[in-house]
Amino acid sequence: MKADRLRDDLAGQLRQLRDLTGRSLRDLAREIHVSSSSLSRYFSGQAVPPWSTVVALCKAAGRDPRQLHEVWGRAKDTPHASAAVTPSVRNDLPHDVTAFTGRGQELAALLDAPRNTTMVAIDGMGGVGKTALAVHGAHLLTADFPSAQLHLDLHGFTPGREPVEPSEALRVLLAALGLPPGRIPDGVAERAALWRSELATRRAIVLLDNAADADQVRDLLPGAGRSFFVITSRRRMVELDGVQPISLDVLPGREAADLFLTSAGGDRPGDVGEVLRRCGNLPLAIRVAAARLRHRPAWTLDTLVERLREGELAVSDVFEMSLRQLDSAQRRMFGLLGLVPGEDIDAYGAAALAGIPLANARSLLEDLVDVHLLQEPAAGRYRMHDLLRQSARAEESAADPGPAMARLGDYYLGGMLAAAEVIELVVVPVRVIVSHHAPALPGFSHDGALDWLDAEWGNIVATFRLTVELRIDATAVGLGQFAFVISLGRRGGMAQVCDGLAASLPAAEALGERRMLASHRYLLGAALLRVGRPADAVPELETARVLMASEGDVVGQALALEQLAEVRLYADDAEGALELLRRATGLVPPRQAVVRVYIGVRLGRALLLLGEPAEAHEAVSGLLGTARGLDRQKERMCLDVLGRAALGLGDARTALDLAERAVAINRETRYPVFEAISRTDAAVALRHLGAVDEATTAHAEALLILEEAGEPHRMVRSLLLYAEACLVTGDREAAARRFRVALEIATTQGVTYLEPAARAGLARVS
Repeated sequence: MKADRLRDDLAGQLRQLRDLTGRSLRDLAREIHVSSSSLSRYFSGQAVPPWSTVVALCKAAGRDPRQLHEVWGRAKDTPHASAAVTPSVRNDLPHDVTAFTGRGQELAALLDAPRNTTMVAIDGMGGVGKTALAVHGAHLLTADFPSAQLHLDLHGFTPGREPVEPSEALRVLLAALGLPPGRIPDGVAERAALWRSELATRRAIVLLDNAADADQVRDLLPGAGRSFFVITSRRRMVELDGVQPISLDVLPGREAADLFLTSAGGDRPGDVGEVLRRCGNLPLAIRVAAARLRHRPAWTLDTLVERLREGELAVSDVFEMSLRQLDSAQRRMFGLLGLVPGEDIDAYGAAALAGIPLANARSLLEDLVDVHLLQEPAAGRYRMHDLLRQSARAEESAADPGPAMARLGDYYLGGMLAAAEVIELVVVPVRVIVSHHAPALPGFSHDGALDWLDAEWGNIVATFRLTVELRIDATAVGLGQFAFVISLGRRGGMAQVCDGLAASLPAAEALGERRMLASHRYLLGAALLRVGRPADAVPELETARVLMASEGDVVGQALALEQLAEVRLYADDAEGALELLRRATGLVPPRQAVVRVYIGVRLGRALLLLGEPAEAHEAVSGLLGTARGLDRQKERMCLDVLGRAALGLGDARTALDLAERAVAINRETRYPVFEAISRTDAAVALRHLGAVDEATTAHAEALLILEEAGEPHRMVRSLLLYAEACLVTGDREAAARRFRVALEIATTQGVTYLEPAARAGLARVS
């Protein structure tokens, strides 16, 4: 026994050296030129290494070997020190995975875990490589657990097999430790107690593979002792205390490609990316596909893709056993989530989709996350793997998606309506469809509303498109209208919003509500104007005005006239714009402060175009107090006109101050498109003040914002304004550059009505 203690002492110190190197057994063996099997024997105390090997280990770990010489000498001099001293050890581990690839972070966590815990649970969807990681890690840890290396498949998700009962699992494990049948009791509790007792004096590694749930493994877990357990399951083991979780997702693109090429025996002509997409980056599917390619030398990658497309390697089969464990409510939620048109969804959206209370939806979402049929990439945001989405849609293939999509659309519309209550709007929503089924959202703050809109915008757009396609008319119309109301000046991409309003116009007509139809055509006309199509905007705005007049909607008429006046301003017809604005002013009741500010600001712009900056200043300065009492964006609208009026009066310093105040308001209220417009005003003022470098920087910043927002129409207008400022200050070369870029954008992006202005500007500087 003294000899055993000496060898164990040396082995323990050798393992510490190994840990200090931070290398795997294989890497360390290559570095010091010793076989990994020999190292395993040295680290487990089965053999004493030569002194040269001890020196090499110390060198790799950065330690002085002289400190080990005495303990090495005593261990070396014990009888039979160079021979294996432990009895026959049971090793049931499956063969290590050939060409194990990737999972560096997860593998490091698994190999480091025995320092801090006795249990690790590896979870992930079917085919994601849980068993491969567990087996590979267990092989690398063998030297640390010399008493036994056990593996038991619990068949929690094996097609055609019932999960192994805990009693039977304990019988198998006890027998693997060498206990004869007569010593194994009958009851589960008695077997579990004996199992823990046997492990208490051993250092074994036990791999419990393919567990159905925590209940299946609870009785199999160790008590006291130094053994280490690795559990794999498609379900997260959240019910087990003290277990360290390692969750696996599909492989990242580079690792997936490396695994495929290694498993296939090299590259072939064709698109490996499409192969990986068809396999969903799942290691199991990748290995199956690669094996098929490896054994068919005549195939290219395109041939393999064709076979995958035909369903010969149906990856959906991998998920079938995961689906079988769901109850009816979970399976219904899984199927409905497959219908989600956007990238992800929150719990409120899921509750609306299913038509159930929020608490129920949250519980079901967490259930699906736990079994890896749903991912939670950020707290409260849920998404599906693409292949799982296909399986989920197959679940709902016989159902009508209309009711669920109507409920989801109502949720997004309800959220936009709630957001509109607390954020500044720069267009008056004349009339929109109001949701009757939207789930109640928590109260929004200003920034909270904008954060919600940012998080959900892609989903809102995708849901809107689907409601149009499915002819869910009321929801489609509401989403289309509020997409414009919410996004104007904030999100950019006005061309897509305009297309959405046009696409949902038949739905608005089908609903048969004249005031709502008038609102839709008014918003469509306003959108057409903002993408640089004033000629197309006129008939929509005129139709809206006539409809509003027939319904007795004087405010709607005034707003339609205000937009028609904007069309005149686009055409440099300031007199015509003034005439329409005066008509609009006569229609507006005194209590309609918001509409009076809109019309007054537009009137100021018309006066500027007429070359009357003093009158423009007088008209708008009287509105500033009212605008401030409404919200910051109304104030900003006034500041824009007042700044341009100051510039027209020769006061560039005041113009710059007002433009910078407008920029600050736009940044605070998160209106980047309008921030770019105000930055252009600041650039023009700086140019007039002689600060050419600062002006050029401000203008470049404005153009970058507009380009990123997808607003070519506003880019052309910004360039033309700045080019004119360059001309006024005598920099003809700078003006020519801006006119040239403006003409190029106008020509290529379809902003045709501004082409003549850009051509005329170029002609003036040629």
